[in-house]
Amino acid sequence: MKTLVLPLSDAELVAACRRGSAAAQQELYHRFAPKMLALCLRYVHHEFDAEEVLARGFVKVFRCLGQFEGRGSLEGWVRRIVVHEALSYLRRREILTLRLEDCHTGHLATDLPTADVELQAADLLRLVQELPAGYRAVFNLCALEGYTHPEVAALLGISEGTSKSQLSKARAVLQRQVAALHSSFSTSYAQAHVA
Repeated sequence: MKTLVLPLSDAELVAACRRGSAAAQQELYHRFAPKMLALCLRYVHHEFDAEEVLARGFVKVFRCLGQFEGRGSLEGWVRRIVVHEALSYLRRREILTLRLEDCHTGHLATDLPTADVELQAADLLRLVQELPAGYRAVFNLCALEGYTHPEVAALLGISEGTSKSQLSKARAVLQRQVAALHSSFSTSYAQAHVA
């Protein structure tokens, strides 16, 4: 049996995985799992659910590894599979409302001042996770994953207009949440210095 020498290039890693090397499969998982778990957490609310999405995603990665043609990065290919699995999860487990007529619009002010607040990554993740499932899916795909509106429309089975509307509404909600955090921080800071 041939010993696996790590670290391998992506091409070497894929070839070793295709040959059935357990060490290569473990290396592939450990190389990409932390980033993919962070991605999953942007789509689903709970860490347990994100881990389920991650596990299902990697099952598909290993099952479909023969289809990886080496065009583009291996990480990008894995990311697409995990994003698709996260969307499948949302369709199965959450109400993924993406039709304009079903959306709760209310007053979505977009002229709020930009809050000059340094938020921790965990705070930003929490704000994104609090978005309704439809807003969250489109925001993640467009703003964080770089998909275009035509691509999002095809992925989610919606119109481009709906994708644009969902992104706009998600941004407005996030902007209000950041402004509220800014206001909360400013009030706390002022009260601390008055006492």
